[in-house]
Parts: sequence; C-alpha cells; structure tokens
Amino acid sequence: MRSLFGARGSRNRASFGRGLPVGGDGVPVGADARGRLLLLGSHRSVPYDVVLIGGVWTAQVLALRAARGGVRVVVETGRAGLWAGVAEAAGAEVCGVGRVPAAGADEGCPVLVVRDCGMRPPRGRVAPAPWQSVLTLLPYLSPVAPGLVRNAALVGVQRVSPQEAEHLGRLLALSPTERGTLPGLADGVTLWCADGPERHWVTTAPDPSESALLGPPRRMDPAGDRAPADNGAIPLPSIGHHGLGNGAREGDG
Repeated sequence: MRSLFGARGSRNRASFGRGLPVGGDGVPVGADARGRLLLLGSHRSVPYDVVLIGGVWTAQVLALRAARGGVRVVVETGRAGLWAGVAEAAGAEVCGVGRVPAAGADEGCPVLVVRDCGMRPPRGRVAPAPWQSVLTLLPYLSPVAPGLVRNAALVGVQRVSPQEAEHLGRLLALSPTERGTLPGLADGVTLWCADGPERHWVTTAPDPSESALLGPPRRMDPAGDRAPADNGAIPLPSIGHHGLGNGAREGDG
C-alpha cells in the first residue's frame, strides 16, 4: 500500500494522502478516542483506491459527506433501492454493476466512485485516476479481498469474525491487540490502515441529517448480508494513533 499521510489542512485536522485535498480539506471520516477529526482526502491529483470491509452505512455516510464537499459521487451497485435515499439527498448517480460511464474527472470536478458490488466485485470499468477515487465496499472477506487490500492506498476494517481478524492481521501486519479488538468493535467504529505503522481507530457519528436519512450506525446491512455475531461490542480503543492534530469536533459537513 502507498503512503497516505500528507500535509495537514489545519492544526486540528489530519488528512489521508499525498498533498492537500481540494480546498485544503477533505471528507470527515470521524473522530478518534480523543475527539480529533480525521479527514479522508479522497479528491486529489493522484489515483486513490480505498477498500472498506464493513457495512454499507459507513460507505453511505462518506458518500453524503463527499457530495457536500463538492465531489461528484457515482455509486456502482446491484442494490439501487438501498442507495435511493443517498442519491436523492446528495445528487449521487446510481449505476448498475459494470455500467459506470466514464466520469470525466478533473480538478474542477473531482469524482468518488463507490463500488457496492458484493463479496466478489468484478473488475471495474472505472479505475482510480487523477481526481477520481474509488471506494470498494466489501461486506466481509472473500477470495478476492487479499488482492484488493494489497493494492489499496487505504483500508478500513469494521467488526469481523475472529478468523477474519487473524487473516486481516497477516495482510495488514496488525498487532495482536489490534487483531483481538476487531471482532468486538462497536457499530460505527473503523480501523483505518495506511502504509507502514499508521493506524487510526475512528468512530463515525452521524449528524442530524445523516441520522434522519440513514438511521444510527450499523455494521449489518439491511439487505440481509451475513454479519459477525456481536459478542459484546467494546468501546473505541485508545491505541495506535499517529499524526493527528489537536481536538476537533466530528460531524462537520
């Protein structure tokens, strides 16, 4: 995976990726255990590939926040009905699997393509490119996951089974503590992994408009996909924080 942490947009916000995102800012992902805000600088002049192993709720929140930041959002999915509210609220384009048109991204019109294509997403017609980022959502690990994880610039992991946690631990070089934490993560908590030792435990909390549209954070998708058993969700760990600034409020649009 490529190095992710670039220049800071302000003293209390840290952004993923090389260089400043548009406007010196990024997409608010959430806050760490100290309340410091983490930004995903997904709209940039270099290709940017993100994998999220988790629930569709988090992907939808990121899509809404990206759209509010002026990013054109395109969703590739076989669950168009599940994305209808996001499409209406954010002006996102929803396309069938394998039917995403060329987006024509540039500095004045950055694009985020969200691929919600199930456990084995086919090769996408639209790849990461300058000013065009791709976020691939995987509900759980599958045979294609290792290749996607290895090629991603950023990987987010939500609650998974102990077996999946061990496999991801090997793929991402996680510590024993990090591996042991993943099976008990609360809804809305994600371990974001960059290159090398950079790790961020982040809670994504909805603002009132997101809560009204999507409901509270959840790991299990409403479409009935398999979800790991909730063996007593544990709070956000206070470990592995690197490169963040001073306190910031989460949920800024």
